[in-house]
Amino acid sequence: MRVTLKIWRQPDAATAGAMHTYELDTVSPDMSFLEMLDVLNEQLNAAGEEPIAFDSDCREGICGMCGLMINGEPHGPEVTTTCQLHMRSFKDGDEITIEPWRSDAFPVVRDLCVDRGAFDRIIQSGGFISVNTGSAPEAHSIQVPKEAADRAFDAATCIGCGACVAACPNGSASLFMGAKITHLGELPQGQAERDNRVVSMVSQHDHEGFGGCTNIGECTAACPKEIPLDVISQMNRDLRKALQHGH
Repeated sequence: MRVTLKIWRQPDAATAGAMHTYELDTVSPDMSFLEMLDVLNEQLNAAGEEPIAFDSDCREGICGMCGLMINGEPHGPEVTTTCQLHMRSFKDGDEITIEPWRSDAFPVVRDLCVDRGAFDRIIQSGGFISVNTGSAPEAHSIQVPKEAADRAFDAATCIGCGACVAACPNGSASLFMGAKITHLGELPQGQAERDNRVVSMVSQHDHEGFGGCTNIGECTAACPKEIPLDVISQMNRDLRKALQHGH
């Protein structure tokens, strides 16, 4: 395959960036998208040019580090992470535009790499539970209804990649935050901090500069783990209850 790549290049957060165009004619349909970028970087290295910086880690669709905007879509045209996207999803001769996540709350570090530390700070503000240290409790000592356990598990599949933020016209992280709040709120272990958790996390979300949710739904459409939109409703219900309780 032959592809034309239009890629955002930016040396650091303080320097203006621009799109650069590259041609590749040695692309196999069986390559992953990141392997294709590796091939391009090998060519750039051989030509004495600076390689393109992009994030990746597991390359197994688990960690979410690999997030990119591909032709205006987070992670590209398939419902998967960028590392699990393959070049067979494109056609010979295609022009592919590659950009970093679009969000003021995710400042560009270099090229396609962004700082997603805002997500870490949201989690630190309330995404935890208080438990006694020591040996693990017996599995049957705390009973959890299957419906609640299933919903908690589904919400817990969020990998914090940021695709929801990049897709949202408002730059909201409500799907990410709703997933974390729902995951813990459905379980008995998460009840002690439930009110404080939602108030603290929403406050940190707004402090980081994320936008508000207007239920457009682009977030769940772009989510590689298909987190349902109703976790945002759960977050809003928890927030109203917490505020009514004086938190």
